[in-house]
Amino acid sequence: MSTQSLTPRGQFIAALERRPLPGLVPTFELVFFLTMEVFGKVHPSHRSYHQWLQMTERERALQRQDMAALYVDTARRFGHHAIFLHPNPNDTDETCRLIDAVRDLSGDEFFLMLHGDPTIGIPDGQGMEELSLQMLETPELVDGRCQKGYDWSLRRAEVFHKHGGLDGFALCSDYCFNTGSFLPLPWFDRFITPYLTKIVKTYRDMGFYVIKHTDGNIMPILDRLLEARPHALHSLDPQGGVDMAEMVRLCADKVALCGNVNCGLLQTGTDEECVASAKYAIDHGLKAPGYIFCTSNCVYTGMELRRYELILDVYRQHAVRPSK
Repeated sequence: MSTQSLTPRGQFIAALERRPLPGLVPTFELVFFLTMEVFGKVHPSHRSYHQWLQMTERERALQRQDMAALYVDTARRFGHHAIFLHPNPNDTDETCRLIDAVRDLSGDEFFLMLHGDPTIGIPDGQGMEELSLQMLETPELVDGRCQKGYDWSLRRAEVFHKHGGLDGFALCSDYCFNTGSFLPLPWFDRFITPYLTKIVKTYRDMGFYVIKHTDGNIMPILDRLLEARPHALHSLDPQGGVDMAEMVRLCADKVALCGNVNCGLLQTGTDEECVASAKYAIDHGLKAPGYIFCTSNCVYTGMELRRYELILDVYRQHAVRPSK
């Protein structure tokens, strides 16, 4: 089967299932924030909730339609195969309406996903101190927090499963600095590993696909991430020392691989360095049965649009699997 015979959604699912198809591999971004520059519209996640509260129901319907159209227009403009929705406001009922609005505009053209990670991620400075003390002095309270997060995510997923239209979740709690896990491994195994494993299984049992995202150096916890059985890992952060060639060698038979194009270089490097980073990710990523081209984080505010377009040119020229 060729990529031409599948929708972008179908191609994305094939990559998550590690079914290598001939032709251009799928691509997406967790977020594409440069919507003002491209379309003259503020990204949905940057819109005012206070303004939303003041809107009439008709105004809210127009806002929802505008956000849905912006997601679809972005995906079509840049050839994305998946859309990571960022509902605003982020309540379950409104999220269902946004899913419907995107499906009304695009049908089954794109893979749709939401954030869905209840596990503990790296807190800010003050939060880090408080969390560390709780884990040391009252670990049962942290266990309760973890279970409460899982229970909430379960109830939310059940709503989306019944509603339909959603394909999967991106689990976006960051666990790692460039030096490794933010928690000592015994604490990671107490407070994160079991809940990550449980939420991935829950989503999979419902028929959802799961992409686990974390920046930083994931190598010390790679075995834990793989044992949780997500369909894919993202972002394979080169700034954290994660090497695409090594990831292909270690785990391409277990998960799809997404990312590894150096976001830092896209902002501060030369054009030549950006091209080299994209080519390196592609050259090795194509050796994996499941490979999805993307940056090592997202297309964030402050990145030059031309830099993203530059690596997309590299992608279109080189990220092609030959026909057998």
